[in-house]
Amino acid sequence: MLIGQLASRTGTNERLLRYYERVGLLDSRRQPNGYRDYDEDAEQTVRQIRALLAAGLPTRLIKQVLPCALADGSVRACPGVLERLRGQLSRLDQRATELAEARHTLRQVITAAERAE
Repeated sequence: MLIGQLASRTGTNERLLRYYERVGLLDSRRQPNGYRDYDEDAEQTVRQIRALLAAGLPTRLIKQVLPCALADGSVRACPGVLERLRGQLSRLDQRATELAEARHTLRQVITAAERAE
């Protein structure tokens, strides 16, 4: 399938599909006219990439996890994958804590400013 078809089927713009290919997440063949030609399984691969991105994984980690992704969207326990996913979860937990602290501080600043009016 051509890039436009893949974009339409997955709701992902062509620029992102080219990026996924450039960073090694998606494969295509080139037709004689230079057009990208994707296998039918590319649609599922793009959906898996999008789901992993939505879960907060960076593309460098998705590249390591994607070979372990299953058709139903889950991930099997390939060597080292669970450790990497747990590490990412820990980083997300830390960011969530930092954001909660920042939100609390901002609320205090707003409350103080409202009292000063």
